[in-house]
Amino acid sequence: MNNNLVSVIMPVYNCENFIGFAVESVINQTYNNWELIMVDDASTDNSLDIILKYANSDSRIRIIRLRKNFGAAVARNKAIEAAKGRFIAFLDCDDMWKKEKLDKQIKFMVDNDIAFSYSNFAVVSESGKDLKKIISPKEELDYKKMLKGNSIGCLTVIIDKDKIGEFKMPLIKKGQDYATWLNILKEGCKAYKIDESLAIYRRRKNSLSGNIISSLKRTWNIYYNIEKLGLLKSTYYFSIYMIRAIKKR
Repeated sequence: MNNNLVSVIMPVYNCENFIGFAVESVINQTYNNWELIMVDDASTDNSLDIILKYANSDSRIRIIRLRKNFGAAVARNKAIEAAKGRFIAFLDCDDMWKKEKLDKQIKFMVDNDIAFSYSNFAVVSESGKDLKKIISPKEELDYKKMLKGNSIGCLTVIIDKDKIGEFKMPLIKKGQDYATWLNILKEGCKAYKIDESLAIYRRRKNSLSGNIISSLKRTWNIYYNIEKLGLLKSTYYFSIYMIRAIKKR
């Protein structure tokens, strides 16, 4: 069982109103073989005090404190470096998991020899109201399919380090999760979906991912500067991304 330890990666920054729900959703998992690594990114509210209380009451929870605010990419990388688990899972401090998430998803990966998995997820408002919306990505994704847009929720992803090897997130302010999935899939790996809604995404009014103009800028940056696709290919995939974004709206 120890071979299937799951390291849960959680960056924390000024999330005092939501962090308790996120941590409790990990503690309440039916799958018990996990460690939660929370990296406080120099929060200025009560987030650190809250997570320290959880760490003091559960030995599976570890806290890393950053001396200044570096952003989610650095925070996640610090946690990934400290992770002891075979499996790496991601959860932001304002999102939540359903209690059977790890149980079902780890079984899905082990039984089917899968290195990279994700699931559907539900969406709630900032206050926690169910918006009756389920995000359901494609069943299977490779590098070329992923270039057409990122529909994978970071809060649903689990990666088997035994199969993928060591990895880090690129040090960009926005879209580092998308860039990471591309980097992994570029090596020939495929990502597979467990077709259930296993996580809950909180849609916040002022989130980095919520602004359409910001989203367009970061996607172009990933195509052109991170993936270095060149002008023609970047324009091609960016056009597909924009068309899909418009359809969603």
